[in-house]
Amino acid sequence: MKHVVAVYGTLKQGFGNHHLLGKACYIGSDTLTSLTLYDLGPYPGALPKPSEGVSVEVYAVNGPLLAMLDELEDFNPRARKASLYLRKRMQTRHGLAWVYLYNRPVRSSQRINSGNW
Repeated sequence: MKHVVAVYGTLKQGFGNHHLLGKACYIGSDTLTSLTLYDLGPYPGALPKPSEGVSVEVYAVNGPLLAMLDELEDFNPRARKASLYLRKRMQTRHGLAWVYLYNRPVRSSQRINSGNW
């Protein structure tokens, strides 16, 4: 079964984890204005707060690749409170897509106004 994900940060083209999407099918890009992006140091985190938008790349992935992305993002559907990120379906211009949202307080983390990390 195919799933659609919208990624930002280290999974985008040109960044360190993009190779993990090697078997994914690139659909297109979008800006999600329902999210705000924060610099968490080694990676960014998006929160559901309206802003100028977060730049995302949208991909079709299979079930095993989605499970691998869940592991990378430390998302466990059976332990949502303990998960570092939560996976939520959000509307993109390419249809609904899974987006990983940061599941911790951002406290002193710098907001990324451009939406690009």
